Amino acid sequence: MNEESLELVADAGPEEESKVSGEVNGKKKQEQPESPAIHPEKMSKNEFLAKVKELQELSEKNYDLYLRSQAEIENMKKRNRKEKEDWLKYSNETLVKQILPIMDSLEKAISHSNNEETLHALREGVELTLKGLLSALNKAGLEEIKAKGEPFDPAFHEAVSQIEDDHVEAGRVVQEIQKGYTLNKRLIRPTMVVVCKGKQRE
Repeated sequence: MNEESLELVADAGPEEESKVSGEVNGKKKQEQPESPAIHPEKMSKNEFLAKVKELQELSEKNYDLYLRSQAEIENMKKRNRKEKEDWLKYSNETLVKQILPIMDSLEKAISHSNNEETLHALREGVELTLKGLLSALNKAGLEEIKAKGEPFDPAFHEAVSQIEDDHVEAGRVVQEIQKGYTLNKRLIRPTMVVVCKGKQRE
């Protein structure tokens, strides 16, 4: 460190001394921005009024930014609410589009059912329509619950009665009264079944 640098360090305050020493040693310290200390008692009247005006302008600017941010947040909430409502309203659009051709087929079948000679054709048409409906619902995640011949499962089956059957193991489903379904693995309707019960002891 040369004499000129020593003089600079000696004449500087504690903060300036540290800064000068760092520059002399070739080390640049990263300084954090700090708000300058305000000492009103050391200011002239004009300086004080100028500072008050500066702070007032800064306050108004920050308040304006606050109002803008609040307005933007409210707009985001409204957009999200509307998007959610639209999603709920039109979430079944794809499924409905797949079912519309099935409705068309049923209407045609009904319109041609007046003639008794077309009974067989009507039956085939209804079977094809049912097949198309099941296909559309399967694409939407609908699955039929297997019941007949399966062990009774209270999580998916609803027993309406019990019967004795020598050819069926006790506790297994003998008959389906009404089919049950799951939607994307969630139960939406249990299968109504008849269950085989064991023989009563005499």
